[in-house]
Amino acid sequence: MPHPEQPSALPALTDTEAAAEARRIIADAYRPTPEMPIAYRDDTPLPTYGSTPPVVQPGTPPMSQRAVDAGRLMLTGGLATVPPGLVAIGLLIASEHADPTVIGMVCAAPAAVAVPVLAIARLLRRASGVVPDVHHHHYTGPVRQEHTTTHTRGLIARTHNDHR
Repeated sequence: MPHPEQPSALPALTDTEAAAEARRIIADAYRPTPEMPIAYRDDTPLPTYGSTPPVVQPGTPPMSQRAVDAGRLMLTGGLATVPPGLVAIGLLIASEHADPTVIGMVCAAPAAVAVPVLAIARLLRRASGVVPDVHHHHYTGPVRQEHTTTHTRGLIARTHNDHR
């Protein structure tokens, strides 16, 4: 029953009309919805080429794979400098003074260790290519040999598996 101070926009229903309207609303609520397609596949053949020039898409700009790899390497290298910097800040806060010699030693230590290690690794990599691998295999039964190489590249990691 409407409140006496608020005028009702709908005419008042009798009890039988209200019951019929309630049954209609409940029946509508439980009626199954019609099947609506949720996907559409366009099977028309695409043209081999068109007159529209290529458009740069949002995201990483178009570059060669080598440039993409170098850019990601630079981003990763830049991110790797954050932990030593945080350690240096912590040491300076703990010692309560900033000595230029200490700052230089903290900042130069990773490079001073990394440069000789990388040089030795490069030297060993070159030396391994000069001398071929020698394999001697002696079998006495049926043998099945497989050679599988897999490469996985991600944002940070690079995996090279060579299974023989």
